[in-house]
Amino acid sequence: MTGALASLVGRLATTAPGLRVETGPGPTGPYAYDASNYRVPPRAVAFPRSAEDVVAVLRACRETGVPVTARGGGTSMAGNAVGPGVVLDFSRYMNRILDIDEGTGTARVEAGVVLDALRSATARHGLTFGPDPSSHSRCTLGGMIGNDACGNRSVRHGRTGSHIEALEIVTADGVRAVADRVGLHPVDPADTERVARLEADVRRLIGDNLAPIRTELGRIPRQVSGYQLHHLLPERGFDMARALVGTEGSCAVVTAATVRLVATAQASALLTLGYDDVVDAAEDVTEILRWNPTAVEGMDEAIVATMRARRGPDSVTGLPEGRAWLYVELDGDDESDVNRRAAALLDVLKAQGRMTGGRVVQSAAERRSLWRVREDGAGLAARLVDGGESWPGWEDSAVAPESLAAYLRDFRDLLTAHGLTGVMYGHFGAGCVHVRIDFDLVTDAGRAAARRFLHEAAALVVEHGGTLSGEHGDGRARGELLEVMYSHRMIRAFAAFKEVFDPEGLLNPGVIVAPAPLDADLALHQIQPLTTEFTFPHDEDGFAGAARRCVGVGRCRSDAGGVMCPSYRATGEENDSTRGRARLLQEMVRGDTVQDGWRSAEVRDALDLCLSCKACSSDCPVGVDMATYKAEFLHQHYRGRVRPRSHYSLGWLPLTSALAGYAARPLNALLRGPVGKLLARLGGVTTQRRIPAFASRRVLRGVLRGTKTGEPAKALLFVDSFTRAFRPEVAGAAGRVLADAGIPCTAEDGLCCGLTWISTGQLSVARRIMTRTVARLDNGDDRPVIVAEPSCAAALKRDVPELLGTDAARRVADRVHTFTGALTDLAAADWTPRELPDDIVLQTHCHEYATFKGRRPADLLRRLGVDKVDEAEGCCGLAGNFGFEEQHYDTSMAVADLALKPRLDAIDVARRAVVVADGFSCATQIDHLAGDRGIRARHLAELLDPAADQAARSGETS
Repeated sequence: MTGALASLVGRLATTAPGLRVETGPGPTGPYAYDASNYRVPPRAVAFPRSAEDVVAVLRACRETGVPVTARGGGTSMAGNAVGPGVVLDFSRYMNRILDIDEGTGTARVEAGVVLDALRSATARHGLTFGPDPSSHSRCTLGGMIGNDACGNRSVRHGRTGSHIEALEIVTADGVRAVADRVGLHPVDPADTERVARLEADVRRLIGDNLAPIRTELGRIPRQVSGYQLHHLLPERGFDMARALVGTEGSCAVVTAATVRLVATAQASALLTLGYDDVVDAAEDVTEILRWNPTAVEGMDEAIVATMRARRGPDSVTGLPEGRAWLYVELDGDDESDVNRRAAALLDVLKAQGRMTGGRVVQSAAERRSLWRVREDGAGLAARLVDGGESWPGWEDSAVAPESLAAYLRDFRDLLTAHGLTGVMYGHFGAGCVHVRIDFDLVTDAGRAAARRFLHEAAALVVEHGGTLSGEHGDGRARGELLEVMYSHRMIRAFAAFKEVFDPEGLLNPGVIVAPAPLDADLALHQIQPLTTEFTFPHDEDGFAGAARRCVGVGRCRSDAGGVMCPSYRATGEENDSTRGRARLLQEMVRGDTVQDGWRSAEVRDALDLCLSCKACSSDCPVGVDMATYKAEFLHQHYRGRVRPRSHYSLGWLPLTSALAGYAARPLNALLRGPVGKLLARLGGVTTQRRIPAFASRRVLRGVLRGTKTGEPAKALLFVDSFTRAFRPEVAGAAGRVLADAGIPCTAEDGLCCGLTWISTGQLSVARRIMTRTVARLDNGDDRPVIVAEPSCAAALKRDVPELLGTDAARRVADRVHTFTGALTDLAAADWTPRELPDDIVLQTHCHEYATFKGRRPADLLRRLGVDKVDEAEGCCGLAGNFGFEEQHYDTSMAVADLALKPRLDAIDVARRAVVVADGFSCATQIDHLAGDRGIRARHLAELLDPAADQAARSGETS
């Protein structure tokens, strides 16, 4: 720790004793990045709980000369949220909604409030916050204020600044003030003179620069670049609040805001319009805007193809034919009137002759899936289905909507001239284009070429009357280019404005004023290849390329929607998010701050609470697979070293459980007593859970005999280690159901997928186990392999080919089906199961959710006629060995509290629901949570078993 940092930390310990301050490469490593191309390692990260904490930090930083960068969700694409000094993370604790005033239609919120949290709270009053960036599930109001963010419905609601009534700020010298529509006011009367002097200096600055401010600023709706000084003009009423919006934390630190809300629309309609290319789509925007839409969003075919490849062909439905699309949303008070207008608009656009197709989307599910494609655009465009990588840097230019088609045409020519490819999407109705470009930001030649392109692109957008930034801000990416857009006098006025607020230049240095070169501090670098066990077939640079998939968009920091990331949802810590872990792995590969490579204790600690649920491999727009990265890291980290005790007790469970089957009854009795608790402690296993009872080999043999039907087997029923050891009755039920569905099977016993060795990072053993299994299955037999345990099916489907990397492994993987998948794809067309319950609580295994896209138990149950399927969307928390490990029990239960436990708690005498969970881990967690109330989870095979007692399937509480 340097002298200045030690002095700073020591001072804060005195002036803000409750303030959490983190230093060192582990806690600060992920904060070197946001969602931009840049990497700026901070010296420390502080997590304020109050405005007083912020005052203490700013005063201490001023005294020690340490810069300060304010940060919300860390999703900035321009490098606005990284800095070399102290990073203030507002999202962790300063995330309270302080007041909602339905009468005035306003809300007062702290800077770290996530937009979706505010929208959820205001929805009860029929109100919402208008601007809605695609990152709404994790972006904070403070970040939106910093960038002057807009969003998908900016055609109607404009920019964040239009919805700000007042900002509560702290100046660089630690003075608290309120900026509102008429000026600046002190919070503490003792600061009256200081605040009055500051306001007077600003008024003098505006008076000296009236001409350039009036002629150069506020020309088009999305002109975010620079400072918005035109709001301080006399004719604008000296609106200090709006002037500070979009300053990117470079003039003051916002701690709270009073925002204006808008009424929630009563009805809306979504049109999807197809085109041959984005230029044709842009040509129709002017006509569409005449219909007063709420949103006009565009995207090209690369994003859609990537989404379908990553999440299955059914993940994108409702699009007409085309290679580019527009989403157009209309709203109103009456649903029939909105639908009539939508149909009329569609007719007008058809007559224009540019569309390749169009439709009004009626299905709510289709609308949700379509909006998700658009909202994940930045991530999907970052790592495309063909493996290509693209980067921001010129991802936020904007022109007047009527100039959009001409600008896109010329911009496309510019890309071609430079030999570059861009993936385009964005807010076409507002003239704002997001594009990720396949820059080479690693080599010196590539960086020089990117610099040339960016300067020419800046000149082009200015030629079209546009702006460098339409909502993301200038940050480090475009600060240097402001001189292309503005006169020298305007640039000097920007610098003078910052100097009034921050004379020592400590607030977010290198941004907007005195900007850092746009090619300084780039994160990409030359890497040395790493030798790994996994082959990482989809990543050109192996493990390093896999970790580099994370570009920081932060969907893993969402509190709802999808399954990723359960550990972050439980702890709220950046280091426990998929993004935080991936960024620390990138630091490990880089070797600057994390210098111990595979032996790094910082990386080990960050990975510790990863449940290996694999949800990120599906939910993350760029396909980060942290479970695989963790397995590889653990293998390398503990190579030749003593491992944690649970790696032996739980990692070798397939072997020990097979042996236990020969003496199951006495062993179970022994484990239920004090000896069981002693063995659990010795094995690093929590004593707060019951050890599941082992099944005897005799029971297993009897069950497998019962699966034989005498018919020729059309498939193999893979009897995995969990089913064999703990619930052989599931194998019997699965065999009967499959036979009933026209898929008679032969049981394949004695094999293992190697999952427990993978999750504990014992990859050499896993490789031997997998090689044996593949050799047995790849014997010329091409029949489907059906696996009742979803986690084992996922291991055979994905881990086996990616670890072994052989054609044989890939052939086996191609044959693997989950039980649900087999009934979905292979069942006889006329198969109908017996009557099913009306109400089912469902826990889908995370590995099934992530690996077998479009083959989910919820969809099958609904297709089979179940009226109510209440799916606990999220991880159960047990996650294989994770929840059995002593140190992880509390986190396991916290994860269960997020989705599963509330649904189990809702089951009572009044609600006679059946609980279904195919995963052994999920079923074990359910038993732990609700077994004392007689609630037991059934495997889907048990629910559908034609031999099951009718009463057990009639809907009684289970």
